[in-house]
Amino acid sequence: MPSEYTPASFDPLSTEKIANTVCETFERQPLVSMTTEIPRFEGSGLYALYYRGGGAALYLSLAGLQIPVYVGQATSNSATGARVRERFPLHSRLKQHRISIIEGGLPIHEFRFRALLLPDVHANLGENGLRVGYQPVWNSILTGFGSKEQGATTRQSRKSKWDTVHDGRRRTHGGVVHDVEALVSEVKAHIERRVDGYDALPWLHPSAETFLDLDAP
Repeated sequence: MPSEYTPASFDPLSTEKIANTVCETFERQPLVSMTTEIPRFEGSGLYALYYRGGGAALYLSLAGLQIPVYVGQATSNSATGARVRERFPLHSRLKQHRISIIEGGLPIHEFRFRALLLPDVHANLGENGLRVGYQPVWNSILTGFGSKEQGATTRQSRKSKWDTVHDGRRRTHGGVVHDVEALVSEVKAHIERRVDGYDALPWLHPSAETFLDLDAP
């Protein structure tokens, strides 16, 4: 028997534990087609966008993995904490992202989403879990995908990294400050690191996916 003993430590609310739980729960949800308009549903929560195709070479190595290109949240509370009247915040956010993907010149039929309804009070913690767990490339490297135009000042802000690589969204910009070739190199390196570490992810990532095509007859 050892002369010294220290019990194991366990924090169920640690960032690591929450990230593992959220990511595992997410991967049990069906992948849903974004080819046509997403049927409207009520509620707020978390979502993730995935690449599942062969037409966008930059993301080809992610096509068979449970690694999203982008994660986010949509809640019924404003940034000030005031409750707004939006009944469909999660659906509305996904609808906006669908338009951005199309306008950015990416093949929308090769993208899927997962969504999970969640109380607003847990949204920030849940989104952080997804960001920490997956480090999606559009959150980590190609920032600006989820930004909105809200006024003259916003419209004159510098062109985002995402818009620099995937040019075409119907919005106005200020100066171009990012080099597209340098950004593409960063994206490739980041994705390569995520793919190399994929088998070491501490949560389940099922080999079989459930694909929900809501447009099928």
